[in-house]
Amino acid sequence: MSDIKEEANLENVETNESEVVEETAEESAPKKLDPTLEGIQYFYESNKKIINYWGGGLALVIGLFCTYTFYWLPGKEKEASNEVFWAQMYFEKDSFNVALKGGKLIRTADGDKPMMGFEQVADEYGITKTGSLAHYCAGICHLRLGQFDLAIEQLQKYDGSDEMILPISIGAIGDANMELNKIDEAIKYYLKAAEKRNNNFTTPIYLKKAGFAYELKNNFTEALNIYERIKKEFSKSTEARDIDKSIAKVKTLGNL
Repeated sequence: MSDIKEEANLENVETNESEVVEETAEESAPKKLDPTLEGIQYFYESNKKIINYWGGGLALVIGLFCTYTFYWLPGKEKEASNEVFWAQMYFEKDSFNVALKGGKLIRTADGDKPMMGFEQVADEYGITKTGSLAHYCAGICHLRLGQFDLAIEQLQKYDGSDEMILPISIGAIGDANMELNKIDEAIKYYLKAAEKRNNNFTTPIYLKKAGFAYELKNNFTEALNIYERIKKEFSKSTEARDIDKSIAKVKTLGNL
């Protein structure tokens, strides 16, 4: 009798084990897609793991971008504006070396400390608009101090889009090249500055500088073309007031 019970129990155990194995196999087997799914829904179901993985990554990138744009960057911009104030003050006084290098002791809300010059502001806050502007100001300081190669290096790092400062920064590179007797380079930057922002202020200034540079190369034909353009297109500008004299001069020198 006991043998019969043991056999019955053994059969029940084997039956239960086989049911568990079947259930596990069913759970581990890949689910078949519903053949009625179409389009985007079918694509999503087919690539769910990959999409969820990359979707999470994209959400992280967007979150970091928002933090950088709306929190971190404005904070750095405010810091840069506070630091550059003193350099600008010395720049306006024509104290170009102090404006450039800093070092003067200043009094702030946090106590006395050495001021930052344009170079340090540009290095530490270059990612900000103020830091970019500091590159321009540092370039002008170097230009005024006769350090023309350093002026070009700093001016080329300015990446702003201001209507006036952008062409002036390019034109200043032309000025530095003129001082280095690189006349062809100077002409290139003067013409670039003239066309970068076509307006009645900076455009005729750099056109006239380009015309003068052409005169130095005895290229009186190009100089004449530029002077006539100033007379025609920018007749109300300061540069046009005595442009007839320049036109007459190059015509005589070039037998034009």
